[in-house]
Amino acid sequence: MLAMKEACERCGESLPAHLPGAFICSFECTFCAPCAEEMDEQCPNCRGELLDRPTRSKAAAAKAKS
Repeated sequence: MLAMKEACERCGESLPAHLPGAFICSFECTFCAPCAEEMDEQCPNCRGELLDRPTRSKAAAAKAKS
């Protein structure tokens, strides 16, 4: 299961799991769309490709936290 980190690792913008707009690499480094674009969709940590993170419903997110 994806960790669904709640903030951009670069700027700290909130990235709720139920909303689109987050980008992740294969190690789940997490960035907002503006930061991902500024980095040419390349993770600064592993140099991997940043892709759209799938969303998770609020109900599923609450269940995953418990």
